[in-house]
Amino acid sequence: MAKAKERQTSKGVNRTIRAIIGALFVLLITFCAISICQNIGKSLKLDVTDQKLYTLSDGTRAILAKLHQPIKARLYYAKTAALKGPDQIKYFNNYYEFVRALLEEYVAEAEGMIDLQVIDPRPFSEDEVQALRYGLRRFSITEEENFFFGLVVQTQFGVEKVIPFFSPDRQNFVEYDISYLIDTAITRQKTRIGIMSSLAVMGDDVSPYMARMMRMQNQEPKQPWTIVQQLRRQYEVKSVATDVNDINDVDILLLIHPKDLPEKTLFAIDQFVLKGGRTIVCVDPHCFADKPDRTAMPTRPPSASSNLNLLLRTWGLEMPENTFAGDRSLALPLRRGQDETIGFLGLIPQLDPELRPEGWPGCFNTDNVITAELNQVRVLFAGVLREVADSNQANESAAGIERTPLLVTTNMGNSWKVTSPYELMMLNPQRLMGRFIPGTRPVPMGYLITGRFKSSFPDGIEIEVESEQDSSDKAEDPNDTAKTRKRIKGLKQAAEDCAVVVFADVDFISDALAYSDSFFGIGKIIVGDNSALMLNAIDKLGGSGDLISIRSRGNFRRPFTVVNEIEERAKDEERAEVAKINAQIAGFQSELQSILTSAKEGEQEVIGSSIVQKKRALELKIHQAQRQLRQVKMTRRERIEHLGNMLRSFNMLMTPAGILIIAIVLGIYRSAKKRHYISHASDA
Repeated sequence: MAKAKERQTSKGVNRTIRAIIGALFVLLITFCAISICQNIGKSLKLDVTDQKLYTLSDGTRAILAKLHQPIKARLYYAKTAALKGPDQIKYFNNYYEFVRALLEEYVAEAEGMIDLQVIDPRPFSEDEVQALRYGLRRFSITEEENFFFGLVVQTQFGVEKVIPFFSPDRQNFVEYDISYLIDTAITRQKTRIGIMSSLAVMGDDVSPYMARMMRMQNQEPKQPWTIVQQLRRQYEVKSVATDVNDINDVDILLLIHPKDLPEKTLFAIDQFVLKGGRTIVCVDPHCFADKPDRTAMPTRPPSASSNLNLLLRTWGLEMPENTFAGDRSLALPLRRGQDETIGFLGLIPQLDPELRPEGWPGCFNTDNVITAELNQVRVLFAGVLREVADSNQANESAAGIERTPLLVTTNMGNSWKVTSPYELMMLNPQRLMGRFIPGTRPVPMGYLITGRFKSSFPDGIEIEVESEQDSSDKAEDPNDTAKTRKRIKGLKQAAEDCAVVVFADVDFISDALAYSDSFFGIGKIIVGDNSALMLNAIDKLGGSGDLISIRSRGNFRRPFTVVNEIEERAKDEERAEVAKINAQIAGFQSELQSILTSAKEGEQEVIGSSIVQKKRALELKIHQAQRQLRQVKMTRRERIEHLGNMLRSFNMLMTPAGILIIAIVLGIYRSAKKRHYISHASDA
């Protein structure tokens, strides 16, 4: 008996020891598996975000493929200081994790060509001194702690490129900013852009002395447009006069609102294009950025229109005067006064194919890299571009000229006209809207034209030059310079393919539509994809398409449809209640005024008591209406919170529910297998 008990005890101890050893082996295997997955499984990643935020675009991969020299990337983030800062600073912790994860994707894709260093600059340390030397933006949190969040890229040749601060306003463009930093660091020569415009897009080019003198006279020099400042960060930008005879030392010519250009300038543009120079044309039948000088005495009515039809017709396009693209479904909700929509065409969205109306092909050409990734562009009274057949292009098919629409309205778009520019200077929305008739096909507002163009001046042009005179004639009157006309000829047809982008709007790149004031009060921030459209066109014509697919990634946000519907319904109810209250107040005031005007002397006290009673009645009605408004708002908030709680509960219970379902399935499977084993054992 004792031996039997001893054997049972030893068996129990052995089972316990085996269980402990098995548990230790399980822990060891788990630890090893985690270590192996952390090291070997780094390349095995799955990006489950809707916009693939952690997946590098093809443009970024193309840029990284050009790396033939190692570069260092130093990410400065004051993580310790952020933990001590207010909630506005703590917000950057999640932003920092996103930027760091994205940079790690760069390191993995570059295959050892990028050395990433993450630095937390502490107060009075050498890292903080280096961050300040690189020009990173500093924000003081306490007397000692400073907040940094920037990136420095260095090449082995000493080239340094910096992002001073990762602003939340540019979170949608983080990949573009980082890729642009790397691309410009390894590219030694900048693209040269020449800007010719009748507007002050370049600002006032004055010396520091003249600027101080203007400030002393309470005048500020005009600053360049924000699009020009943005171009200067990436390209070499110079101004081209509107009366030039020849255009050279420029890779891309940007024509912004070219008004009343002389023939010699048109000839210079024509020859620049035929020689292979890339050109972007922005014309407008009525440019709102072209404001007349109020101090000048005009000799004729001011005109805010521009066109290059002499050149456009040669390229197969035409922009009619005083003709605009209209589309009620894309009307910009700009308002003046009481419910007056003053824009026929404003916001151009890129809807998801599943959300598009039936028969709508989309406003952006998704087959062209310039507009494929755009989400929304705002224009203001854009013109219409029509394809025409020019006499100089009789052999157009042989030349292989191709015109690709880039920007169009929906199928309900149509063109509309004004009889005079004064109709737009003194807007009457009802009158203009009554004149508009919806159409049945898209109206183009932007084109890409490629092919071997012919000259708009096949016979050349005549210019005035100084004539040669005898020395005796010059001695008699040295100031007399006789003029004679001389014919200048140029290329009649391009030897290689040309490329021109034409937009029938200028305002879309102005500060009023393309930018807005920054949340931090530091400069301007980008609104929509207006600037992206221009930069994409420049990148396309400049021969670099790597950055195009990066710029607009992540900018599109899928709306919370149910929440938006709840809020819209509640707002409609609020509007009705507010209108009802205003009507009651207006009716009472009208009644009160009529009583006062019809009152006779000696009846003021009676009338006064009546007024007091009506005031009290009105206050009661207003109080009741306000309670109804609060109830509507509370109901809206409760419905939104209920929806949020449901989604939160669903997300929290989804994982335990999945584990429970798996456990139940395994339990049923094991029970069925056990019964099957017992039945077979009993039969045996």
